[in-house]
Amino acid sequence: MKLSRPVSWFLLAFGVWSWFIWITFVKNLWQDGSGLAFDDAGDPTGYFWVHLTLAIVSFLLGTAIGVIGFRGVRALRREGPERDA
Repeated sequence: MKLSRPVSWFLLAFGVWSWFIWITFVKNLWQDGSGLAFDDAGDPTGYFWVHLTLAIVSFLLGTAIGVIGFRGVRALRREGPERDA
């Protein structure tokens, strides 16, 4: 299956965006001072584990989507400029 140039770039951009967003989210989760992520003793709560799992799964999916986009961009560059449509 061949991806078009716009689709390939969109998937690649989505992967990069996912890395940025979810790494920032985990940093903020780790530094949470509101009492949601850690209890009074400093132990992680259910909120922490659920959101960490969400972040990891989203990070992995974003990475996979970005890799697909990267492969599409790389394949288009190998084919040359005649395949712009």
